[in-house]
Amino acid sequence: METITPISTQQETVRRPSLPGVHSSVSVSNSHRLWRRAAGFIGPGFMIAVGYMDPGNWATDLAAGSKYGYTLLFVVMASNLMAILLQSLALKLGIASERDLAQACRDRYSRPVRIALWIFAEIAIAACDLAEVIGSAIALQLLFGIPLIAGVIITSLDVFLILLLENRGFRYLEAFVMVLIGTIAVLFGIEIVLSRPEWAPILHDLFVPSRAVFSNPEMLYIAISILGATVMPHNLYLHSSIVQTRAYPRTVGGKREAIRLANFDSATALTMALFINAAILIVAAAVFHRTGHTEVAEIGDAYKLLTPLLGFTGASMMFALALLASGQNSTVTGTLAGQVVMEGFLEIHLPNWQRRLITRLVAIVPTVIVTALYGTSGTARLLVFSQVILSMQLSFAVFPLVRFTSDPALMGSFVNKPWIRVLSWIVALLIAGLNAWLLLQIFRT
Repeated sequence: METITPISTQQETVRRPSLPGVHSSVSVSNSHRLWRRAAGFIGPGFMIAVGYMDPGNWATDLAAGSKYGYTLLFVVMASNLMAILLQSLALKLGIASERDLAQACRDRYSRPVRIALWIFAEIAIAACDLAEVIGSAIALQLLFGIPLIAGVIITSLDVFLILLLENRGFRYLEAFVMVLIGTIAVLFGIEIVLSRPEWAPILHDLFVPSRAVFSNPEMLYIAISILGATVMPHNLYLHSSIVQTRAYPRTVGGKREAIRLANFDSATALTMALFINAAILIVAAAVFHRTGHTEVAEIGDAYKLLTPLLGFTGASMMFALALLASGQNSTVTGTLAGQVVMEGFLEIHLPNWQRRLITRLVAIVPTVIVTALYGTSGTARLLVFSQVILSMQLSFAVFPLVRFTSDPALMGSFVNKPWIRVLSWIVALLIAGLNAWLLLQIFRT
């Protein structure tokens, strides 16, 4: 068995870059045309955006749309704005300091603290991967009738696909993710057209919050579920790393433009994630809420009802295909984040295939056991439990991120401006409070 070797020691003066195998591997244009320079930075934001449209989000959006119509669209919009802010901080940390979030934690925290943060991050990544495994397995069952336990095992094969694409170049991995995102967007675009929603209420509820959210405890619970699960912890670690794959000049001017163009990439990708999340809620509202099916929260129930209610034979199949694309997309970013976290916190290097296999096995083993013992109902409970774990860990990534990007010693001229610093802390505290409240409600029920 191959031994684990440390990448560097404290005495080394040269710091190992984040994801050294692909660091500065993607060339960017020096053209005077802005669009040509911007094109070189398109990709990392889309890899991050998949975390905002994973199978765990689907159940929340389905429940919100079927039970309350379009009312909670504003919550989806607000969640997206928070995501844009925090992902902007993550990419700025990576570009300005040339350290990803895990490396920054290692540099600036004591050994006990960074070990604890590493354990939390690893648990969160495994929990997130578990949700994607379950989502992909459910999609395979809906599409091909494959038993859940077999579907869970089949999902482990995507590790080799990731390695194949990454070995061809990081751009191939990004292209794969972007194609799957495009597939999800197209399929749900078709579903929206077929569902014939009411556009005036959609536009109103997208930009105007409803007072009913605060007077209806059940609606508030779903709203907090959407907000509380907005930012996946591994996305912050991953984004601060993969923005460094671009071969931009490591100068003040080069970093400034890199941050600007990377923000454009991130905001564009997260806007597409907003469209997909809103589309799931809109379809649920137009198809289920309008017809009185207000208790549709399970992915399997939505699959069974879509075709008969829409009167279109392929509606359910398109839904399941989009779910499969979502699950596969999320596993790509989750396993890559695992590598960033291990190397950043511990400065320990494992071959990519070992790192990916370990992450996937941690998710697959409990899923196989629960599926074998309890079937579909067990996997549904396991999916909820995975979201609880993510909820508990999130603040351990958000608070260091806001602290580091507000530190002039680390960020130099790129330090957060006062208004960004205040806004960032408000968002961090809001997310922490919402997650704590959601956690209490889950344990009370």
